[in-house]
Amino acid sequence: MNTFYQPETHPLSPFVPQKAQLLMLGSFPPPKARWSIDFYYPNFQNDMWRIMGEVFLGDKNCFIVPETHRFDKSRIVSFCHEKGIALFDTATIVRRLHGDASDKFLEIVEATDIIAILGHIPLCKNIVVTGQKAADTLAETLQCNAPAVGEKVQLALPDRRDLTIWRMPSSSRAYPLSFDKKAAAYQKMFHQIGMV
Repeated sequence: MNTFYQPETHPLSPFVPQKAQLLMLGSFPPPKARWSIDFYYPNFQNDMWRIMGEVFLGDKNCFIVPETHRFDKSRIVSFCHEKGIALFDTATIVRRLHGDASDKFLEIVEATDIIAILGHIPLCKNIVVTGQKAADTLAETLQCNAPAVGEKVQLALPDRRDLTIWRMPSSSRAYPLSFDKKAAAYQKMFHQIGMV
């Protein structure tokens, strides 16, 4: 039997700084063989931490350990605490129908209980999904419409919290948009939220 069809449980705990204003959600981490750090967006070929560096610090390489092919986890964690950015994914258990990180071949076995995560971050009023699979899974979980890329939808939660859900371009290099355009989309979103 192909081992990629075995259910796989999320390898990380939710990263939820107490003062988080924003929750970023991908779909699911890539296979561990592709990790450069033991944290979110761990694949060195994924541009999320380059986008964050460009948007917040004007340097897309600021989260890279010099002369290596890995990100600086301690600097990223400190940055996320400082900026109030929480991180997790929309799936807790998946099956990989291929042996890669492609969302196209990712079967969601168990979606994440997003409401439970939000219960730990009461100041959070914005969720950012970073791919189509994440957007679709979150929309199904929260029973709302998935926003188009670069757009947002409003949602009122049972705890009386108004929530804005943003759909940003995927930071994967497989997503057909230039780095500069991705960074500009994130810059615009963070500006509207008031974080930059």
